[in-house]
Amino acid sequence: MTNAPQPTRKERANGVIVGTCIAFVAGMVGMAYAAVPLYDMFCRVTGYNGTTQRVEQASDVILDEKVKVTFDANTSSGLPWEFQPVQRDIDVKIGETVQVTYRAKNLSSKPTTGQATFNVTPMAAGAYFNKVQCFCFTETTLQPGEEMEMPVVFFVDPEIVKSVETKGIKTLTLSYTFYPREPSKPVAGMKAKTGEAENKL
Repeated sequence: MTNAPQPTRKERANGVIVGTCIAFVAGMVGMAYAAVPLYDMFCRVTGYNGTTQRVEQASDVILDEKVKVTFDANTSSGLPWEFQPVQRDIDVKIGETVQVTYRAKNLSSKPTTGQATFNVTPMAAGAYFNKVQCFCFTETTLQPGEEMEMPVVFFVDPEIVKSVETKGIKTLTLSYTFYPREPSKPVAGMKAKTGEAENKL
């Protein structure tokens, strides 16, 4: 029998380099897909870029100090909605839980679906703006001419007065922007259609 030639040291080294490069490229592709959700998670945890915080309960500390909160509303092109806050601004005690309302109306002749993103300015205050209830990141479908009120329940964390970056802030702005979305199909409906298709085969 003839023995197969064994790879030289150089060939083995080249193989290791190629394998490393392939693993690196695969890792970079995976990181690219994960970048958006990871960045969103980072913003939610830290308040970076003016991202507000979501909490389950109201504050139990209310300071005898007020801050003005103004409300902004925008719609992206392609979404035929009228969207605006019911109140333009309020003066609220720091730590006090309050509810405000936004209103949206579908101006088109067909059902349309939107989803809102949000931020707070100044951006440093985002980590201290806590929302107990919010319509953000929820797909909302309005029928032709339908109008809907959307409540937001929030409080400003009393810790805002202790931070060097935020203790001098007297006015905050909560801003929402609605973007058009294709409505998600119910999972049950998709399964039913799949079953019908299989029965026809």
